[in-house]
Amino acid sequence: MTTSTSEESGRTASATAQGKASALRALHVPGRPLVVPNVWDAASARAVEAAGFPVIATGSAAIASVLGYDDGEDTPVEEMLAAIARISRSVALPVTADMERGYGLEAAELVERLVAAGASGCNLEDSDPRTGAMAGIDEQAAFLGAVRAAATGAGVDLVINARVDTYIHGTGTAEERLAEAVRRGRRYLEAGADCVYPILASEAEAVRALAEGVDGPINILFHPGTPSLAELAALGVARVSFGHGLHEAVRAYGARMLSAIRDGESPYSPGLLAP
Repeated sequence: MTTSTSEESGRTASATAQGKASALRALHVPGRPLVVPNVWDAASARAVEAAGFPVIATGSAAIASVLGYDDGEDTPVEEMLAAIARISRSVALPVTADMERGYGLEAAELVERLVAAGASGCNLEDSDPRTGAMAGIDEQAAFLGAVRAAATGAGVDLVINARVDTYIHGTGTAEERLAEAVRRGRRYLEAGADCVYPILASEAEAVRALAEGVDGPINILFHPGTPSLAELAALGVARVSFGHGLHEAVRAYGARMLSAIRDGESPYSPGLLAP
């Protein structure tokens, strides 16, 4: 019996997807961080690929802005997934998608639709995007565990980046927020996450304590005031992302160009590059 072309194509696509996910996971090395400039459309994804980066990471806030919505799951899930699919189709690299808190999808459907969109990984956060309320640690661990189980059941090697929001929405002193971030991070890794993302943790000693306390790969958001990439590597960070910062910078530069045109000046003046 001969194998049909569609069956062979399906196996090839599955093998390619698994290879991309494995490559993405292997790049999370403490002390040698994966650097991912977050993208918002196919053009920005192709630019990141052309610059030589090994992975494409989407940013929910940037994509929401491009699509005409606010961040915080205001974007209809169909539109967000369609944007992720367009990005995935435009590049050959693994794509990891910022899915906020899952847009209300059950774990199995979330995995199915991520895979259909061409994603090899995803970010999932532990606070309500609409209210900022922190999810209970048991609730979030169960959600991450369900996503991992759904991926395993579907034969998908999905890479899960578990965002910890104690530095945004947590309470208590800096020491208490750090301790809670470590507690949550360890629990999320046990539940099946591959990396922990304590967003807005940026002070060097806190980053070091997180890397040591979580005892697994951690992702740090790079923004003004964050230690340099070399310093983050020395602190044991495994992944560095840029959120919507690059998109905001591009928008600001575009606004300066438009102001120059309005004022009868050249929009290509080197001086426009200055913030």
